[in-house]
Amino acid sequence: MVIVTVSTFSFPTTILFGAGAVGRLPEELSKRGISRPLLVTDAGLARTTVFARVASLAPGAAVFSSVEPNPTERNVLDGLAVYQQNHCNGIIGLGGGSPLDAAKAIRLKVTHELPLADYDDLLDGGDRISANLPPYIAIPTTSGTGSEVSRSTVITIAATNRKTVVFSPHLIPVLAIADPELTLDLPPQLTAGTGMDAFTHNVEAYISKGFHPICDAIALSGARLVWENLPRVMANPRGLEARSQMMMASIMGAIAFQKGLGAVHSLAHPLSSDCGMHHGTSNAVLLPFVLEFNRTAAVQRLHDLEAQFGGGDIAEQVRGFNERLGIAPRLRDYGVTEAALPLLAGKAMQDGCHQLNPRPCTREDLLALYRAAW
Repeated sequence: MVIVTVSTFSFPTTILFGAGAVGRLPEELSKRGISRPLLVTDAGLARTTVFARVASLAPGAAVFSSVEPNPTERNVLDGLAVYQQNHCNGIIGLGGGSPLDAAKAIRLKVTHELPLADYDDLLDGGDRISANLPPYIAIPTTSGTGSEVSRSTVITIAATNRKTVVFSPHLIPVLAIADPELTLDLPPQLTAGTGMDAFTHNVEAYISKGFHPICDAIALSGARLVWENLPRVMANPRGLEARSQMMMASIMGAIAFQKGLGAVHSLAHPLSSDCGMHHGTSNAVLLPFVLEFNRTAAVQRLHDLEAQFGGGDIAEQVRGFNERLGIAPRLRDYGVTEAALPLLAGKAMQDGCHQLNPRPCTREDLLALYRAAW
């Protein structure tokens, strides 16, 4: 193979992984000189024993627990105010992708004064982000987004009501504490949706454009872990071994998608910001249709996936997998109206993820995919 372009590969995240790892939090805070952290979470998690456990390990923390299911610019600014009012010197993010992404954006705003919209990846906003950021420890309580190891955050910006990706290696947490014990009580619907988020990250990363054989290998392995272990978790929610495998699959998906994603994510983002649909569930519903759309543009990659999952058409395999997980197959099943589809297609076109889809997408293509999935 002759490589005709220069590529940069980087996997810098420090990860503490394993049952009971969260117990190391006091030691890790001390190592980094964090004496007054801001603990960022959401209102639902703040009422759980998981939150109480983590809060007890950081007794000096100020708490911001108002992150919405799809974090907004307002959430970020409100969290920043709590950080400043309490003279915090570091951040802990606790939760699924929403609190972890919000914590990243709060961290950014502590030292970067421009409006969040100016850091939009579509505007090369990452060039405006420096390493001058307070330390951030990410603690996931779901196995889906992999935000604990990723270099991006997704925030809905007020001016556009559009999910906006901010991307920079400086956003990577200084430490991810991945403790599968924190996921044991996750409800079945969230387990399925977040699990399919991890699956879609791995699959889309594998078929996306670009040269990154390291990410390709990670993506294939991560997708296989979800395929083998998510049904086990659904059957036995407190099975620690399968939960551990799912947490690793989530991490692998987020590492892999530094290569890129695709049309599934461009289509899914407006469904969350405009229709309130869970992001991972959106991915699950849309993935079979996008795989069909990409069939002629990613022939070998799709064959690889088909072989890994036992043969047969990959789109039909994923539809069957969704059915096993109890995920309804159509957007209409989640309250999305047909009348909303043209507006959603416009917003999907503005989303940068489809730029690395193996088959180029027009607005008409994206609208047709919405209509097929509706």
